[in-house]
Amino acid sequence: MVATLEGPLRKMLAGLEPDPTGTPGGRVNYALRSGDQVLELHPFVGRTLTVRATGAKTCTVCGRSVPKFYGQGYCYPCFRDAPEASECIVRPELCRAHLGEGRDPAWEREHHVQEHIVYLSFTGGVKVGVTRSAQMPTRWIDQGAVHALPIARTPHRQLAGLIEVALKKTFADKTDWRAMLRPVVAAPEVLLAERPNVLRELALEMGAYALEEERPWSFTYPIDHLPPKVASVNLDKTPEVSGTLAAIKGQYLIWADGRVLNVRNHSGFHVEIGG
Repeated sequence: MVATLEGPLRKMLAGLEPDPTGTPGGRVNYALRSGDQVLELHPFVGRTLTVRATGAKTCTVCGRSVPKFYGQGYCYPCFRDAPEASECIVRPELCRAHLGEGRDPAWEREHHVQEHIVYLSFTGGVKVGVTRSAQMPTRWIDQGAVHALPIARTPHRQLAGLIEVALKKTFADKTDWRAMLRPVVAAPEVLLAERPNVLRELALEMGAYALEEERPWSFTYPIDHLPPKVASVNLDKTPEVSGTLAAIKGQYLIWADGRVLNVRNHSGFHVEIGG
């Protein structure tokens, strides 16, 4: 292997080639960045790609070397204290930033006291989720969504979380990664058909935040083919993955033999990547 990128992993960066018809969304392209190195990944689809872990790990917040991670790429002190690892990241209804509270009130105010979107997405099934407006459409791409539909807009994170909780009675809030990595055939109308149900659910207490006229977004991914069976790879147990790259979707690299690597889940692992 000739390494073309070396250093600690971070989640894949995604760019969009706009749909020529003007439909929101488009074709997704991927890259990895480490320091000042950038590696475009979509040209590797259909070609050999090797990912090799060196054994080093560094915290994604403070950069200290660690023997193991807590949560998603954190040393223990950052997992315990950093705002990036607070519970409201995964449970937005618990956010206290709008009250001036949190692990780091200034960080929380910057990231959570801003406009948020509640959305439906289709990743193999319909799910509900929350993201900052500034993170559209990145959040949907990270999930591997083929369609997404904004359904509510709120001024801060906690309120969006409360709407999500109300809608979790009807919709899943987790992505089934195996379903997402199967061939997905669905029209954006699958989300539009759910909008009347959402509006009824929100009408009594949250109707002021509902979005009634948003257009669905649609995404296509760099896919040669999707293997019929997939198995997740852990770089702690399997430090090298090599073979023909069949597809990239969500935060997954997908090899032709069915092995898949969740890049985001390996944030902080030091790797060498090349053809």
